[in-house]
Amino acid sequence: MSHYLSLPLSLIFLTASVSLSSAESRPWKNVDGSRSIQGEFVKRDATRVTVRDANHKEITIELVKLHPDELKWLDLNATDGLPVSDPAAVFDSLKFGDDREVVLSKLKASEIVEMTTDETFIGRSGLNGVFRTRQKIGTLSALLYFDWTVAGKLKEITLQSESVAAGDYDPQIRPSWQEFVNLLSTLYGKPVQSGPLPSIANIADGSFSPSHLWKLEAGGNALLGTSREGAKFQVVVRFTMQKIQPVEIP
Repeated sequence: MSHYLSLPLSLIFLTASVSLSSAESRPWKNVDGSRSIQGEFVKRDATRVTVRDANHKEITIELVKLHPDELKWLDLNATDGLPVSDPAAVFDSLKFGDDREVVLSKLKASEIVEMTTDETFIGRSGLNGVFRTRQKIGTLSALLYFDWTVAGKLKEITLQSESVAAGDYDPQIRPSWQEFVNLLSTLYGKPVQSGPLPSIANIADGSFSPSHLWKLEAGGNALLGTSREGAKFQVVVRFTMQKIQPVEIP
């Protein structure tokens, strides 16, 4: 897996730009090679590259839309300055097996999540729902939830978006779900299983309906889908230590 695809999810929200010692104009092909634009490399971060065309206009391109040849060129020529990732990290700097104290310390130091309540309440309520993403994913922010082993070690991380009514399922849930598809595919490569946005009719109350499954370098899996609580719906991403086998998606 390339340096870029092994970056943890935290880098989606962190910009680490780089510059080359000598800019040169080159073609930037789209993912299937059917089209290209000519431009000089300007900078890149974890999810995008910026190029300058002949009219000196800067154009930003999402890396997931680039041809593998262009990604290879970037990996060879434009990696300096990208933060070094921990290959065992699952979400941000969190790792399976971290204890609660370590998880809290990492979350407080994180640049992509923020605390939603006073720290004095954490002892009473625990960490679930206390931290949320600083930036929206698509149209919605996401809260973090955790599951632990009997010994108090982290075994699962869940990102759950804000809840929306059924009437907002397509205009609100779909953009966030699609953004997660793009981000997780960029980070972990092609999913071992993928499907369309789950239909409301197929989501039972109190259940999680997955659409995508990725294998994690750190072990375990990441699942993306939607869930329902009563008349409200959420986008959900689960990072779990469990080894999950692909199943047929209705």
